[in-house]
Amino acid sequence: MVMRASKGKKEIDIKEVIKKELPEIVKSDPEFRLWVIDVTHNLYADKSEAESKFDKILEELRRDREEQAKRWEEDRKRWEENNKKWEENNRKWEENNKRLEEMQKEWNRRWEENQKTINRILDELKESRRRFDSSIGALGARWGIQTEESFREALKGILRDVSKVQVERCLGYDEEGIVFGRPDQIELDLIVKDGILIIGEIKSSMSKPDVYILKRKVKFYEKKHGRKPDKVVIISPMVSDEARKLAEEFGYEIYSYAGDLKV
Repeated sequence: MVMRASKGKKEIDIKEVIKKELPEIVKSDPEFRLWVIDVTHNLYADKSEAESKFDKILEELRRDREEQAKRWEEDRKRWEENNKKWEENNRKWEENNKRLEEMQKEWNRRWEENQKTINRILDELKESRRRFDSSIGALGARWGIQTEESFREALKGILRDVSKVQVERCLGYDEEGIVFGRPDQIELDLIVKDGILIIGEIKSSMSKPDVYILKRKVKFYEKKHGRKPDKVVIISPMVSDEARKLAEEFGYEIYSYAGDLKV
């Protein structure tokens, strides 16, 4: 409610007067000040009550902060434990992978060794079969079961496959009769590899007279072609002792199996 008082023709607003004068009166008049406090104390809390409420708020905030910090610490510990578990699991996985890799390498190594062993055994069996066939073929040619020519062609095939050489048949007519004492057709086997020339005598059996004939064939070739061979070899599974001794005197190499020839 607004109270108004008249002084002459002017109205004075009591509220404005109170707002203006009350502060000074409260300061200067202790009794009036107490009266104002007594009249208005129900409108606001006293200091102790306000402080009590404030303290309660602070205590609640402190508890919330401690609980939050506790939860953060617990979460941090769980994260650390989980990280340790993950690191341990990763370490175990790495160890297992390493063991698997080592096992794989060892398995591959053993497999390769087994393959090499198997291949070596197969090669040895193949070589033994060739040697056996050569010996049987020599006996067959010796006793007329198969021709000498087929036996020689078989040994030439072994030379090509095993020694990786080129075997050429050289035919020439001996007009002067150097080899047989009269004009005749002469046949030689030439073994060639990387420019190396070898005259080879491939027969099912070799006797002493055969070695003399080979020597005259070599002489015929040198005279006709103007070139000396790098070596002369005899390839035969059956060489008599006399033939072997004479061939060694002439410096000829003897091989009982064609695959033994090394160029």
